[in-house]
Amino acid sequence: MKILVAAAMLSALAVSVSPASAAMMKCTSDNMMKSTSMMATMPDTPGKMAANKELGMANTDMSMGKMGSACGHYMKAQKAAMMK
Repeated sequence: MKILVAAAMLSALAVSVSPASAAMMKCTSDNMMKSTSMMATMPDTPGKMAANKELGMANTDMSMGKMGSACGHYMKAQKAAMMK
């Protein structure tokens, strides 16, 4: 139990300290649609290609009901899209 509480506290601290987490959108299907439409206007870069791949994996996981995994892919897609 102590390990679980300690892990929760560390993850909360990491999220609160991370400046990139403030810019991230929440993991919802509406936000995923917005991200997909925004990426259509982005220039073709390696970051865009990586983001498209992660969004595809997120969509696959969502269709199988794996929301935790889908949200992880969605967050990776957002980070990849921010790469230069």
